Amino acid sequence: MSKSEMYVAALEENGLFETPGHRTRFKELMDCYGDYPFFSKGLCKCMYLSAWDEEHFAIILQILSDLAIGRERNTQEMRIQGDALARDASEQTGRDGDYYVYQLSNAFLDNQEFIMPKDVKLSLEYEYIMKRALEAERVIDKV
Repeated sequence: MSKSEMYVAALEENGLFETPGHRTRFKELMDCYGDYPFFSKGLCKCMYLSAWDEEHFAIILQILSDLAIGRERNTQEMRIQGDALARDASEQTGRDGDYYVYQLSNAFLDNQEFIMPKDVKLSLEYEYIMKRALEAERVIDKV
């Protein structure tokens, strides 16, 4: 079983794909970029999170394409872009959820624990997305 198949199977076994589209987008990212030198468990976690919807999938797909073309060996450039996306989201009204999604992605890339500030009130949708991504993190770490 390939590394890509192992991650997909582990997430499936734990019921972590929300929709068939979520699974398909994640699998596409894994199939395309799972063997690049910049691939890591942190990136795998970002892939899971970004595969949640078409908008975030398109963003990570563009970033990963750029990394592949540049023959990058790590995700440092992706981390820089994550900071810029978080900054942009924080400046736009109603984009607080996206800000914390990008912060979570950066924590994944940095292999750091993500701690949500206690005074933050996210919509139920974003709370759920963040909760599921943290569950997926535990599963991915075991693969």
